[in-house]
Amino acid sequence: MDIQQTLAHLGLSALTPMQQAAHRAWTDGRDLVLLSPTGTGKTLAYLLPLVGELTADCADVQAVIVTPTRELAQQTAEVYRSLGSLPPALCLHGGRPTMDEHRRLREVHPVLVIATPGRLCDHLRKQNFDPRRVRTLVIDEFDKCLELGFRDELEELISALPAVRRRVLLSATDAEEIPAFLPLAESGAGVCRLDFLGTGTNGERLALRQVASPAKDKLETLLRLLCALGDTPSLVFVNHRESVERIARFLKEKRYPCAAFHGGMEQDDRERALYKFRNGTSVALVCTDLAARGLDIEGVGAVIHYHLPPQADAFTHRNGRTARWTATGTAYVILGPEEKLPGYVEGDVPVFVLPEKPAPIPRPAWATLYIGKGKRDRLSKGDVVGFLCKQGGLGREDLGRVDVLPRFSLAAVRADRLRQVLRLVQGEKIKGLRTLIEEAK
Repeated sequence: MDIQQTLAHLGLSALTPMQQAAHRAWTDGRDLVLLSPTGTGKTLAYLLPLVGELTADCADVQAVIVTPTRELAQQTAEVYRSLGSLPPALCLHGGRPTMDEHRRLREVHPVLVIATPGRLCDHLRKQNFDPRRVRTLVIDEFDKCLELGFRDELEELISALPAVRRRVLLSATDAEEIPAFLPLAESGAGVCRLDFLGTGTNGERLALRQVASPAKDKLETLLRLLCALGDTPSLVFVNHRESVERIARFLKEKRYPCAAFHGGMEQDDRERALYKFRNGTSVALVCTDLAARGLDIEGVGAVIHYHLPPQADAFTHRNGRTARWTATGTAYVILGPEEKLPGYVEGDVPVFVLPEKPAPIPRPAWATLYIGKGKRDRLSKGDVVGFLCKQGGLGREDLGRVDVLPRFSLAAVRADRLRQVLRLVQGEKIKGLRTLIEEAK
């Protein structure tokens, strides 16, 4: 694989110093512990050298990437696919039947598996793929895997991969210890530890502001802040799932375009929420810390701490969703009458004063269509685009992102064309299939 050509394909000019150091460690054949802030390109740091070692000549799984959440697994799979024409990979995670994944494993014969710990252990126990050819094991956000209670699963899967010769651990925060069951010796000559946590951070590109709420219930202050930010894509972080539901319900009652995202939601609902936020249908995503790790959503301009997290590393991960790579962003902390900034927030934090006259609620330029057929029905992205253009009367400029998922499809359309397209496609078949087509809830 030509790295320079791949970087040009991705629109990048060169590897960052962190990525260069990771590449050198990989070339030296050493195990790697890579610590680097969020938004600095850790995924590319290990994927670029990894894909150079994968070969299509062998139809067995050659490498495994473990992530703590299904969203990070899916995102990593997307990055892998974006690198160009490569040997097949599969993403395995909860929220869908294991048997469907087993069937795909037999059909696709992936050389790379990207999975969450529990689902990977399930496939290994059932011997759904041969682990004897797996030479590389990557554990992304390894500290989060431990924090979420995957210690037993990690220990099980490591023992089930006897042929692994290279291990890569990644995190945006430094874990207190690397568990003994991970066969890494910090003082060993075969281990390279790269700590970029103190350099290359987004600190110079991230502004921090505090916002005073006159009432203990900060809902009205949040709404005024979001409106003041206009159409800036914003993540609103809270500490509890119930708070996500309550805040999202309040904003929607005020007709503010937002979506909810937390671990208690069904997988399909989580995917829709992320999709609507990514394509601009939702200006804000109200979420728990599930969205603070690994999600790389382009263009997030603001992070809002409705609740402050108890630990400093959670604060860091939340803020890392904005000001990624070379972009800039702002993190806002809403403080009630009896709240103060915690000790882990260092330095003077300027006050952001809300306008006396509330700004109008933004109106998104995009809406999202739900189509009740997907990959299982042999539907492709081209099928969806052709159907919406031909039967729905849309031009290519009226269509945004289109995603065909296993059980359904989602398409972004210009908001001012939504009613027209819904009227025109009513009763029409897509690829000979009659299905539900409506605005995504």
